[in-house]
Amino acid sequence: MSDESATVLGIDIGGTKMAAALVAADGTIRTEDRILTPSGDADQVFAALAELVARVVDGSTPIAVGIGSAGPLDLTHGLVSPVNITGWRDFPLVDRVRALVGDVPVELGVDGHCFALGESWTGAGRAVDTLLGIVVSTGVGAGIVVDGKPLLGQSGNAAHLGHMVVDLDGEACACGSFGCVETYASGPRMVARAQRRGWRPDQQVDAAVLSADAAAGDEIALAIFDDGAQALAAGIVATAVTVDLTTVVIGGGVAKAGPVLFDPVGRWVKRLAQLPFVTALTVEPAQLANAGLLGAARLAWAAV
Repeated sequence: MSDESATVLGIDIGGTKMAAALVAADGTIRTEDRILTPSGDADQVFAALAELVARVVDGSTPIAVGIGSAGPLDLTHGLVSPVNITGWRDFPLVDRVRALVGDVPVELGVDGHCFALGESWTGAGRAVDTLLGIVVSTGVGAGIVVDGKPLLGQSGNAAHLGHMVVDLDGEACACGSFGCVETYASGPRMVARAQRRGWRPDQQVDAAVLSADAAAGDEIALAIFDDGAQALAAGIVATAVTVDLTTVVIGGGVAKAGPVLFDPVGRWVKRLAQLPFVTALTVEPAQLANAGLLGAARLAWAAV
């Protein structure tokens, strides 16, 4: 391959979907595909990922692979234990993917880190040095980028904002703690909380239906989104106070609710951000539909 035609393989793994793409050095996506994340045991989940990768690669030879996965992760050993993919616990994802693609660098990162990295590379964070990116979907993931590089922390799991405790009397979380941001702001948890309050009980509904009802003025749906926004704002402000940043980008399926989510988040951030160096906090929607994929590809390009 010439340098101009070289690509890396980016893989984005979350509780709702898995996506893969061949990506050029300038961020151009050459080929992309995605599937719903299946349920099942470890091998069944990986078999679906392997089929997806085979379709995307289709005889090409990527020069590196970047993987963004829901966490927590063990970067040292290439293991993943996503809270929302119960079939994978200490799953050797890096070794299994390497067996699919051959002897090329394989880089692993938390999906929230990759989302933030993608938005920093070609999206809403292009003009800033420090960015907090948040993905609100089946779970709540996050990542921080400083000077074009993800802030990893000692274990590689830094900025797990979804599992920041914001309510000491809150509900149990899938992570084993309680009162986490995710228990209030993730799509499935918002739907469950709304139904317990009497919204569309015993119906098969999702966060998109909840957001549509909120936009139409349903009082329960609006209250649930306000609770989720308050939790997100608390996590955002706590992170900003810790890291000293002013730019926040939110994406993911729940973020498609638009003003139903962003308006109350903005109000709560303004209320909670009182220290002088965080009063300028801005929260804006993601610009990219595939920021996690691009961030994973960015990891791969950094390895070659």
